[in-house]
Amino acid sequence: MCYEAAQLAFRIYKDAKRLGASSEELETLKNKWEILKGEHVGMFHGHGFQHPKLALFDLHNNELNIELGRWGLVPHWVKDTEQAKQIRSKTLNARGESIFEKPSFRDAAKKGRCLIPLDGFFEHHHKNGRTFPYFIQRKDRESLLVGGLKSSWLDPIKEQVMCTATIVTTPGNELLSRIHNNPRLEGPRMPLVLESEDAEQWIKGSEKEARELLKPNITQQLEAHPVRPLRGKDYIGNCKEVQDEYAYPELNEAPTLFD
Repeated sequence: MCYEAAQLAFRIYKDAKRLGASSEELETLKNKWEILKGEHVGMFHGHGFQHPKLALFDLHNNELNIELGRWGLVPHWVKDTEQAKQIRSKTLNARGESIFEKPSFRDAAKKGRCLIPLDGFFEHHHKNGRTFPYFIQRKDRESLLVGGLKSSWLDPIKEQVMCTATIVTTPGNELLSRIHNNPRLEGPRMPLVLESEDAEQWIKGSEKEARELLKPNITQQLEAHPVRPLRGKDYIGNCKEVQDEYAYPELNEAPTLFD
């Protein structure tokens, strides 16, 4: 799963260049980001259940566009705010295997595929009855281009259209299989990490072309290290140090019979 992530968005123009944006598109993106960035809280560590706004790329009139999407997808057919609150905590992630069939995601999978640049993401490792958080990022520290879905929902009370988003996930690769070992899940998961050359196919391609990309990324060089607790009294908050490597002696202990 991917319920916790980092997104500072200071490399938004560099990410747009990686996606092949033209000089005209870059100028438009720059102007729009100047308007949007005041609403974006830079996340060294952001938790999906708090529903922060994520910067995302999509297409508008066939040109690259930038939006802020509230984390937790609300389908357009949701009737009221109470239903919206209930569903958005269940749609932080979208399993790639079922996005074209599941009612919560199928419309967005066909018409609302987007790209979410992340500085990294967090997962918890289970050992000897405890959990240990890890931070996963690219070795070269470039942004991860993660496949996402977006949906616009009309809030009937505020009479405003809200952009919402979810992170698409796939089975985990070898690195994630060593970290994401939650015994309550069928297997490890990871975000849909896309190569720059596949990004256009994800947001512009047909359903068949998008399905071809729904697989664990085995080509990007990722690395992971344990970090301080992300819960409780020892959580240091949304600051740079939350991503620093942290030593847990227990990780060097032999696993018990039940791990």
